[in-house]
Amino acid sequence: MVLGAFLTKAASTVVTGAVGVAAYQGVRKVVAKAPVREASVTATAWALRGVRQAEEGAESARLKVADVVAEARERIGEEAPPPAVADGAHGHDH
Repeated sequence: MVLGAFLTKAASTVVTGAVGVAAYQGVRKVVAKAPVREASVTATAWALRGVRQAEEGAESARLKVADVVAEARERIGEEAPPPAVADGAHGHDH
């Protein structure tokens, strides 16, 4: 489980780094040609797309690790715990 969490975190970091490098290169090109505000908006849009891709990758890795853990538990005859249910009534205001 610890290895799975580490791999998930590492994959997320690698994806985030790659997106950051691509965004930096793109911003560098855009700044040379366009006004600063337009470049800022473009860079932010790329960063948001990158964050979404990183989140999707992390979620995919988490699900794969959960599948492996569930299968391992099944092989040793242990029942997997049911998925957690969010408690809608919590004790503070938003």
